[in-house]
Amino acid sequence: MTVELVGTAERTLQSQRFAALYAEAQQFYAHQMQILDTHDTERWAGTFTEDAVIELPFLPGPVRARTGLARYVRAGAARQRRAGSRLDHWVGMLDVQPQTDGSLHTRCSALVYVTPCGGSSKVLYVCVMEDVLVRTRGQWRTAHRRVTRDDLA
Repeated sequence: MTVELVGTAERTLQSQRFAALYAEAQQFYAHQMQILDTHDTERWAGTFTEDAVIELPFLPGPVRARTGLARYVRAGAARQRRAGSRLDHWVGMLDVQPQTDGSLHTRCSALVYVTPCGGSSKVLYVCVMEDVLVRTRGQWRTAHRRVTRDDLA
């Protein structure tokens, strides 16, 4: 009976730890996408590691390091202003896989909405986002991101 109670207590503790970790990952993405949508470029780049790599399906190669990420987001914000529209991101269906090294491997759906000035929002892209998150200085940061789009082979 005692062994069974210990096993149950351990499973409960593991379940609680995972639930807390999962909530942290959800909060990380909510925060990161809100920063991206407001074009707070430097803060958004700060949610990545110094040597982060992001692979986007519509770019010829990976974007490397925070400076490259910030430059990419600034250019996107300028394009949106010229077009008179804004983009918003929604992340859901998050799967979190803790790794033995303390990192998290995540996979989620990401929807990108476009809203023209004075118009109605519509889904622009349906994506899958696969990340490696690492904790640095007490904060989760993206070390690697790979984005694929449903409309591209």
